[in-house]
Amino acid sequence: MNRRKFSRQISLGTGGLALLSPLSASCSPKTRSKESLGVALVGLGSYSTYQLAPALEETQHCHLAAVVTGSPEKAKRWTRQYKLNPNSVYDYENFHQIAQNPEVDIVYIVLPNSMHAEFSIRAARARKHVICEKPMGLSSEECVSIIDACKKAGVKLGMGYRLHSEPYTMELKRLVKQKKYGQARYISSTAAYVSRGNPNQWRLNKSLSGGGALMNMGVYAFQALIYAAGSNPTSVSAQEYSTRPEYFKETDETITAQFEWANGALGQMMTSHNYRSNHLRAEYEKGWVELSPASTYIPLSGKTSDGPLDFKQESQQKLQMDDFALHIQGQQPNRAPGEMGHRDLLIIEAIYRSIREGGKKIKLNIAPDYGRSPLF
Repeated sequence: MNRRKFSRQISLGTGGLALLSPLSASCSPKTRSKESLGVALVGLGSYSTYQLAPALEETQHCHLAAVVTGSPEKAKRWTRQYKLNPNSVYDYENFHQIAQNPEVDIVYIVLPNSMHAEFSIRAARARKHVICEKPMGLSSEECVSIIDACKKAGVKLGMGYRLHSEPYTMELKRLVKQKKYGQARYISSTAAYVSRGNPNQWRLNKSLSGGGALMNMGVYAFQALIYAAGSNPTSVSAQEYSTRPEYFKETDETITAQFEWANGALGQMMTSHNYRSNHLRAEYEKGWVELSPASTYIPLSGKTSDGPLDFKQESQQKLQMDDFALHIQGQQPNRAPGEMGHRDLLIIEAIYRSIREGGKKIKLNIAPDYGRSPLF
């Protein structure tokens, strides 16, 4: 499916949600830094419309500077709403011209999964820093190509992993790093929602998505296991279930997987596009930690064996993009480096392989700390 066909389909599918309500009123935070970096959003579907653009109205260290879309209507609407320079509005064919735009420092790839590698690499070649939405690509090979392109161009690469800047998640990581409760023994996580929308949406089209629940919510589910354990797992076995094959014709509906760690810890995850669940529970030698919900946009909630957790709630996307801007400016390490996205595709590939081989245990040849941020 080429970009023109995709643009036509998305305008009739989930991307059409952008037409249902107006964009948020434009405003700038009083505390925006003088060194604020310009962000270009590539793809103006529901996530850009309802999450990223509103968050960029509140960020302190970056701001919306350009957009890339295949829809002339969206181009006009976003230009008017966000007071963009008409010369900073691109389509997929002239995207390369963004290299000549000094107002753009960061390119955020918010396209269907099949387009992540192409546009991440094109952004790197344009000498722009890159944020890539999950999953990083359709294969681990694509991830390596993106990492190599960014290194060759001398630009920073980050994943659109909002939870790594979210306070409840960060507290869990801190507790694990400091071994507050000792070694992990058993961890369970779920990340699932019920999909009943347009059957023609791109997430149900395997050529665009590369997979179903696992390539979407599943990333949250097994990432939760990893940061709750404090290291990468050593093996995985998995199973797939389908109760609505007439709807999920090409993509996986529900997947469960079991993980093992070198220290003997065990983990269990479930992800689905047909059930509603969002939870993390980690049992340690000397206590436990629970987040519920654990990965939604709405405020997270958590508690430990010592009592409830209570943190200020802000836009996760705002925190994520500000953190990446600070990383570019040399003020902090990268919270979600490209290697993390590569690691996650290696795990996804192992899960799909296990399913193909009847639930066989697959060894994960991933270094314990590969893909982890220096912060946690």
